[in-house]
Amino acid sequence: MTEESYPTILQTVLDAADPRATAEFYRQMFGLHYRPGDEPPPAGEPDENGQDWLVLLMQDGSRSLAFGKADDVAGTTWPEPGVPQQMHLDTSVSSVDQLERQHERALGLGARLRFDRTDDPDEPLRVYVDPAGHLFCIFVA
Repeated sequence: MTEESYPTILQTVLDAADPRATAEFYRQMFGLHYRPGDEPPPAGEPDENGQDWLVLLMQDGSRSLAFGKADDVAGTTWPEPGVPQQMHLDTSVSSVDQLERQHERALGLGARLRFDRTDDPDEPLRVYVDPAGHLFCIFVA
């Protein structure tokens, strides 16, 4: 019998009308950094890389998120009907205090709160939409 092999998930890709702006939101929100060559250009220079495809890395250098140019991206309207969530990122923090701190950070970076379940004694959480319309959750785990 031969051993089965499987593809490895490399990264999650988010479509965005403005890949740089969306990448910057997630870079700042989650403390990620750009793959070498994907960094923003110096002020006043054109952003050739930011027009099409960008990759963000974890602190250990592994891939995390990528952003591809898509001109017709409809942001989710979840939990309201219309445009389904399609996918979202689950993230966690270790305490309710951390959840509160990250709530303020998310809002300060331009996220909008879509759902608040901080009163749940088993798994407090909040669901946000980023400035480009993608959902992400922060919950206590």
